[in-house]
Formats: sequence, C-alpha cells, structure tokens
Amino acid sequence: MPRATQRPPLGPGSDTAEPEQLADPSGGWRPTVSGVALVVALLALIAVAVTTQRFLTLDNARAILASTAFVGITAIGATLVMIVGSAVSMAVSQTATVVAMMFLATQQLGLWTAVLIAVAAGVAITAAQGAIIGFWNSNPIVLTIAAGFAIGGIATWFSGGTPVYPQTQAFDLLNATPLGLSLAVYVLLGTAVLAQWVLSRTTAGRQMYLIGENRAAARAAGLPVGRVTTLAWAFFGACIALTGIFLASFNTSATVTLGGTLTLDAIAAVLVGGTAITGGRGSALRTLGGALLISTISDVLLLRGFPTGAQILTKGLLVLAVVVIVHVRTTRSWR
Repeated sequence: MPRATQRPPLGPGSDTAEPEQLADPSGGWRPTVSGVALVVALLALIAVAVTTQRFLTLDNARAILASTAFVGITAIGATLVMIVGSAVSMAVSQTATVVAMMFLATQQLGLWTAVLIAVAAGVAITAAQGAIIGFWNSNPIVLTIAAGFAIGGIATWFSGGTPVYPQTQAFDLLNATPLGLSLAVYVLLGTAVLAQWVLSRTTAGRQMYLIGENRAAARAAGLPVGRVTTLAWAFFGACIALTGIFLASFNTSATVTLGGTLTLDAIAAVLVGGTAITGGRGSALRTLGGALLISTISDVLLLRGFPTGAQILTKGLLVLAVVVIVHVRTTRSWR
C-alpha cells in the first residue's frame, strides 16, 4: 500500500525517514544516478584535463560555472515539478524568452521593477499550467507543448521577429562578477539551498514527494494535490524567469531564439542528477551536480571544436545511458 495512505503529511522538523525513503513503497533502497553521475563526471574531468587545451584554466572554470548557472537555476525549479509527479515542461525555452523580452522592455521603469515584473510574469505563466495539471489532472507533456507554441507566438508578436533591446543600461548591474564569479552563480547556489530546504524541511516539500509517488493515493488521503502542484510550478516559473533575466543581461538583447536548448539542458540536468521522471524521488543538490556535469561536457565539446548538433547529441546519449543504467539496476533490485 502506498505510504501516502498510511500517514498524514509530514511536518517540518519531523524525525521520520527522509522524503526519498518515504517515496520507496518497499521501504528499501532504490538506486539513483547520483553514483553513476559522479563516476562519469570524474572520468570526464580526468580525460579532458589530460587531452583538452585551455580546460584547466581559471577563465574556463569561470565560464563553466556561469554556464552551469544558466542551466542550473531552471533545472532546480524543474526538480520540484518532476518530484511532484508532473513530468517535465516542454515550454521552458519559450517562457525564458518572453520573460527576457519583458525584462528588457521595462528597463525604463527601473532595474528592480523590471526584475519583479519579469519574475511575476514567469510565475503566472507556469503557475497557471501547474493549476491545470494539479486540479484537472491534465497531461503535462501535451499541455506544455501547447503552452510552448502559444508563448512562442506571443514572443514573436511582441518582438515583431526582431531583437528587443533595453532603453537603459541598468541591467549591467546583473553582469557583475563579485569575487571573480558571475552574479548568476551566487543566485544558483541560493536557489539550490532554498529548494533543498523546501523539499526536506517543510510540509509542502514533503507532500511533493508523497504526491509524486502516488497521486491518486495522496488525493484520497486528503493531501492538497492541486495546491502543492501549483506551488511547485510557481517556484519553477520564478526559476525560469531568473534564467531569462540573466540571459537577457548577458546577451544585452533578446530574440525569439534566446532560450535555445534550455528546455533539453534543464531536463538533462535533472535526470542526470537522479530525479525520477515519474515523481517521488529527487534532490535539488544532486540536480546542481547534474547541471555542472552537463555544462562541463558542453564546454569540452566546444573547446574541441564540435558543432552545436554534436553537443546536443552527446547530452542526449548521456541521458539515455543514465536512464538505461538506472532502469536495469532498479529492475534487478525488485526481483
């Protein structure tokens, strides 16, 4: 019997088992990709350190961390969505793009006003999708594909198909590099710590694990499935908005292709970090490791002169390999 029907929602400070243990109906250990990702990362780092020029330089390390921030902030938000059992969003790139355009277009109102408007827009866009999924049990893949087309259309209409430029240079503050690191890196670390605290120390976070493990049982047990799902998506929207803001500041403009491969990169980081796409298991801190691995691989391929297509193919094969390995190990552990 699923644990969601055996106990009430866990509260902060509970001395009961950790959420990921609760998500295992057998009460035993279920494999994640954290160990696999660590081994792959170490082997990759050793290989590139020996064979790739300019990899072991301070400037390149900073570039990797900045790239990790762009992917990681969004991926951490996606972790909560995946844990709560909402699969993935296929509208991440489009949402980041339209939010970035709004951020640049409202610069004349002041930097922090523009930031608040952009974040509010991101939260509203994704929270609406989360509410439809949580309260009406809509298919998240179908819904977010449709949302992606709609949001992409809005971005094209808003920009007229041309780049959006800011009317002031106030956004330059977001390109600051305290202690030599991009400001986005500090936001990434703060987001990861906040998300992990929500997941492990709050009632809502623990309810996300229970809902993701068995949505029907959680609803029958009286858990606020719709509200918690919407909350997870709202947090996701804030993360996408922050990513869009930093991308716009870094590029000093926003085009309809600004989001690029952000959707696939975020999904890859979450899966490589060990979060179950079916819900009920995952960690924001491991997603942080997954984002670092994905960014490192992209950096190595870039330094070696591989085209964008090869980078996407490599990341896709990595995710596929990790999923297959974990599936095989999980199948064996249940025999």
